[in-house]
Amino acid sequence: MDTIQSITYSTLNSHPGKIQSHHHNRLAMVYIRQSTLQQVERHSESTKLQYALVEKACDMGWPREQVVVVDDDLGISGANAEGRPGFQRLVAEVSLDHVGIIFGIEMSRLARSCRDWHQLLEVCSLFCTLIADTEGVYDPCNHNDRLLLGLKGTLSEAELHVIKQRMLAGKKAKARRGELGMQLAMGYVKHPSGEIIKDPDEQAQSTIDLIFTLFERYRTINGVLKHLVKNNIQMPHRIRGGMQKGELEWRRPNRVTLSNLLHNPIYAGAYVYGRRPTDPRKKKPGRPSTGRVSVKPEEWEVLIHNKFPGYIPWQVYERNQRQLKMNSSQGIGTPKHGPSLLSGLVICGRCGLRMATCYSSQGHKLRYSCNRMAVDYGDKSCQSLLGAPLDQLIQKEIMAAIQPSALELSLQAAANIEQEREQQQRHWQQRLERAHYESERGYRQYNAVEPENRLVARTLERKWEEALSAETKLNQDYEKYLKEQPNILTETERLAIQSLASDIPHLWKAESTTREQRQQIIRLLIDRIIVTVQGNTEKVHVCIHWKGGCQSEANFNRPVAKLEQLSYYKELIERVSDLYKQGNSHKAIADILNDEKWQSAKQRGQYNGQMVRTLLLKNGVVSKKKKRSNNVLRKENEVTLSELSQKTQIPEPTLYKWMRDGKLKARKDTTVSHNGVWLIKADKNEIKRLLEYRDRPKQWIYRSRVKKVD
Repeated sequence: MDTIQSITYSTLNSHPGKIQSHHHNRLAMVYIRQSTLQQVERHSESTKLQYALVEKACDMGWPREQVVVVDDDLGISGANAEGRPGFQRLVAEVSLDHVGIIFGIEMSRLARSCRDWHQLLEVCSLFCTLIADTEGVYDPCNHNDRLLLGLKGTLSEAELHVIKQRMLAGKKAKARRGELGMQLAMGYVKHPSGEIIKDPDEQAQSTIDLIFTLFERYRTINGVLKHLVKNNIQMPHRIRGGMQKGELEWRRPNRVTLSNLLHNPIYAGAYVYGRRPTDPRKKKPGRPSTGRVSVKPEEWEVLIHNKFPGYIPWQVYERNQRQLKMNSSQGIGTPKHGPSLLSGLVICGRCGLRMATCYSSQGHKLRYSCNRMAVDYGDKSCQSLLGAPLDQLIQKEIMAAIQPSALELSLQAAANIEQEREQQQRHWQQRLERAHYESERGYRQYNAVEPENRLVARTLERKWEEALSAETKLNQDYEKYLKEQPNILTETERLAIQSLASDIPHLWKAESTTREQRQQIIRLLIDRIIVTVQGNTEKVHVCIHWKGGCQSEANFNRPVAKLEQLSYYKELIERVSDLYKQGNSHKAIADILNDEKWQSAKQRGQYNGQMVRTLLLKNGVVSKKKKRSNNVLRKENEVTLSELSQKTQIPEPTLYKWMRDGKLKARKDTTVSHNGVWLIKADKNEIKRLLEYRDRPKQWIYRSRVKKVD
């Protein structure tokens, strides 16, 4: 070691004039770093060489107690100062004027980034701190030394860049051949020959197959998870490290595991590289695994089909990805618990954006509204309509579409149920076989031990008893399962399926059919629904885009707030006027309108005499009678509810409700009648306030606040 030191550091004494007494009065810091933990373990000679700098500092005049070793960064890359506590400590000590000289085996040990390197040089220059490596001693205050140190830092950073580029190029070349190693997914193992094959355990394979089958049926990760939990089906995991490396372990399913499984293209037999590249903007220093982002399949760097044995075809994988994207918040979302059947499917025919699903009256009233332009740009809302009429129209279209295939649906439903029971039966048999093997294995291990070795015998006996108990409990659970759900459909069950399929409307409305199931059926058949309200009228045009590219159109009338919004309002007024001029009473006119199928504005009921009277008064067909309110003693600007309604065009019932709720102040005058007359002080400011309150944006309760309805 002495020989190595004398050769390596002989040049350190070539510049004795640079080391002054004020340098010896401060600390000498020896900075030690290796880039990775593997280098620390395998390249121990380099580490020893760096620790030998302590002796050289003593030889140059620093007492041993003034020599500080900074080795906090062993195993940490020098590409960035963040995440390197040793380098940060070194800069801090120099900034506090505690350091006279810094020793490093070479400049690349201190920093591989020009930004960090020049920051250190600037601080050393300010506090007259020297820097020493195997080539000599440098003074950052000296122009020539500063130039040489800057050049060394640049070469150090360039060297790191070249090394990384060379390694990355080799890595990508290996990936393009499909030979770059990757972490094996669940359901796969590596053969001793290096080939990746399916897990040889039949139960592990059938469990993976079952997950993809369940996703085809439920179309959501949550549906698959619930089914697995309900049937006590666990996930196969191969232990990746430790004493039990490679052994099969069964764990409870969870959402993250299922999501990773459904998104991984290896299950379609594809080799992929570049699914999650690193974005430098999101990378956190000191954490190599951060900054990864998911990219689209067309942006993957390498995609090799049929590289591995697959569980599903590539077409099924692509269909699953589209379904997962639709289930996300960026898509139409998963089926919800609210009363809406078309959540996420309704598109505004005016602006082309998706209409929001809104609820009021604690989730009992449904409405589809397009407010995106109003929210984003401050424009007026595009359109809005009650959801019940639109849902009813789509239900009729769905019934008409699937009615011809009722027999085929019944046969397919029966086949699906039998297939599901066969899969469950196969899974049960595999679990029973595994439990029996564990009990037999415990028996063999117990018999193999010497009877005198009671320390081992007691442990094996306990394991054998646990295996026997687990097998017994599993057999009891299997017998219970067979009683509740036989393997083959009975004749009664087959007839029930056929009868339900023959009466699809009854099946649709049955209590056993949940809202989520109805939404799933609609989403299987319909891609989107474009809705256009004609002006401000009751007429609505609907264009249904079916799966497969077909389109159909329909029209319906929506409920509106006022009679004036009706497209036939003029014809209605003319008809009512003619009937009144013929001498008909208000009630008789209402009966004639109902017989002639004239619809009211809100479509809640038929016309009545009061509605006819209001129509005649508003349009001046009849004159108002002199009311007792004309004889009441009024104060300045006081009007009655009827007079205020005429001024503001706000219905009297609405004004009366505001008055009861305290939003409108009024007093009752009883000078003319015992019942009295309500008087409201309505000057210009009050009328303006009422009109603004009437035109305020309505507040709706969005589906996230709706509780589940059983």
